[in-house]
Amino acid sequence: MMGYGYGMGVVGWIAMTIFWVGLITLVIWVIARVLPTGGAGGDSAPRRGGAPTESAEDILDRRFAAGELDEETYRSMRATLRSSRTTGTESR
Repeated sequence: MMGYGYGMGVVGWIAMTIFWVGLITLVIWVIARVLPTGGAGGDSAPRRGGAPTESAEDILDRRFAAGELDEETYRSMRATLRSSRTTGTESR
């Protein structure tokens, strides 16, 4: 009885490997794009896809509005942010 040929050959195996690596990479990329970024709050992590991120002042304002910070802490942190922003630009 004669055989059924030599199978796929080297080129077939290489093509199949490239196909499966590409397919798995595509699936991982799609999953990474669909799922939200990590982080406890979700809003503190930089967003993907070019969406703008919140500034430090915006985050501070949001936390104060949500009641996470008392007024004294809010004012102290706001003053610290303003002073670091002004001293940071002057030292350049």
